[in-house]
Amino acid sequence: MSKGYDKPAKNLDDDGLKGKGTFEMDMEKLIGAGLAKEGEDGRLRLSDELFAALTEYANRSDNEADNCRRAEVLGFGGRNIRVAPGAIIRVHDRDNIGSNVFIGLYSYVNGNVTIGENTLIGPHCSLAAGNHKFDAKTGWFSARTEADGDDSIRIGEGSWLASNVTITGGVKLGRCNLICANSVVTKSTPDYAIMAGIPARQIGRIDAESGEYCWE
Repeated sequence: MSKGYDKPAKNLDDDGLKGKGTFEMDMEKLIGAGLAKEGEDGRLRLSDELFAALTEYANRSDNEADNCRRAEVLGFGGRNIRVAPGAIIRVHDRDNIGSNVFIGLYSYVNGNVTIGENTLIGPHCSLAAGNHKFDAKTGWFSARTEADGDDSIRIGEGSWLASNVTITGGVKLGRCNLICANSVVTKSTPDYAIMAGIPARQIGRIDAESGEYCWE
């Protein structure tokens, strides 16, 4: 038995070039190697062996070596940046991601985003700079993100964003912030702040000398 999924659209190319996209060409190589085939319904079907290998890899690939390899493929190599499986990183300038940064499972970093060195981004976090503007003439929001003042995001060095944190456009986090799980940060924060809630508010601070948490 083989596992199937829909074929990719034809003539896709991230570089805007005509012809078949990279993904489609890779699938043709798999078909040629006997690792996939096209079913009667038009869907591509992976061999059981390849499907099992990819499934196991996806479940075991959140490790130091593979996360570093992913960072290298995305152009962030050489600075001990680690990228977990499923993370999407589309920043304006790769140099805006500092050294020794970890970006967790299925997190989304998009636009004019700067992440300071020694920062931990947990799983399922969203850092999306920019906004979609409502257009009264059309009656709907713009398809592309549009600047509305300074919509850039900056994460201060040494910070930790726990699971499922959202940082909205324009927010600047101070250094060594702890952003608690499921928080939505809509305003900029001071150094050593502990933030929690929707919208997030400061619930404490970190003593920079002792490392102790001081709760408000």
